[in-house]
Amino acid sequence: QLQLVESGGGLVQPGGSLRLSCAASGFTLDRYNIGWFRQAPGKEREGVSCISRSGGSIVYADSVKGRFIISRDNVKNTVYLQMNSLKPEDTAVYYCAATRSWAGSRCYETALYEYWGQGTQVTVSS
Repeated sequence: QLQLVESGGGLVQPGGSLRLSCAASGFTLDRYNIGWFRQAPGKEREGVSCISRSGGSIVYADSVKGRFIISRDNVKNTVYLQMNSLKPEDTAVYYCAATRSWAGSRCYETALYEYWGQGTQVTVSS
């Protein structure tokens, strides 16, 4: 069974950090481009960051640029999202997704993605 599984979410104070992981099972992640998305209550799902298969191309949403870092370890079949200087507005369920299509700045188009994880909750609150 082909699956993506996110982990690493939790409750953190403003200014804190978390590292999310997106692990693949049943398929080789190095053939896929990965996107991180988030969805807050009452809001639409939005793209956070994308990384190409090799890791050579990366895109960040303006809202997280300079604070979040996406990376991948194809040996471990895992993609990471390091989130620093977290703000209350970063509170959301975070999802990773996989696609064989790299669309550059359009990588936030959800229709591109073939596989989705179940999500992990991130709550930023004092």
